Amino acid sequence: MSLPFNPALKERARELRKAGMLHEALLWNQLKRKNFKGLDFDRQKIIGNYIVDFFCAEKGVVIEADGASHVGREDDDANRDVYLQDLGLMVIRIPVSEILQNMEGVLAFLQNHPALSGTPPGEGNFYPSGIYPEEGNL
Repeated sequence: MSLPFNPALKERARELRKAGMLHEALLWNQLKRKNFKGLDFDRQKIIGNYIVDFFCAEKGVVIEADGASHVGREDDDANRDVYLQDLGLMVIRIPVSEILQNMEGVLAFLQNHPALSGTPPGEGNFYPSGIYPEEGNL
């Protein structure tokens, strides 16, 4: 899959990988080295002018961990999602609180997500605890 790439973001993506946010490290441990369904994921992948948290080229799926840094940036996130979707990618957003408190549920959700299982894509967000970003509860 050939995607737009902004080389000016290479150093920033490297810095983000090294920063090692706990929630990202926990989810990455589940996704790396084809641990999850034999799929190959990249971390802090540059796509156009954006750096996405996790990317699976084989399935065309972006996984974003939404935490406090996304509060107040809902319009930016929506624009980013539209851009990625226009490239034919599915964006799955998962609240950081779920990654930290319900990893088993997150993995079950991803395991059964249509975009990662080859069936037609459906809703791409994970909110099992009834926590929705529009309520400001990330």
